[in-house]
Amino acid sequence: MKLRYLFMIAIALSTLSACGQKPTETTEKVMDKVNDALDRRPNEKARDAVEDITSAVKDASEEAQGKMEEIAKEIKNQTEDAVK
Repeated sequence: MKLRYLFMIAIALSTLSACGQKPTETTEKVMDKVNDALDRRPNEKARDAVEDITSAVKDASEEAQGKMEEIAKEIKNQTEDAVK
């Protein structure tokens, strides 16, 4: 019987300790967003540059993907016309 209670206490403690960690992570994320908006993060200029580069690479990738799809459709159409 005692083992059962110890097991239940262990589960409760592990649950409480896990719950205690989540708000800290959430709080840190919120504080980072606030500091980002106010330009108060450590190494703000470097972080902003990385964010700008990441955004530019993402945009270029999406544009390249769209162009490749257009080219693939054009090749398919030309191939179908050549076969006819």
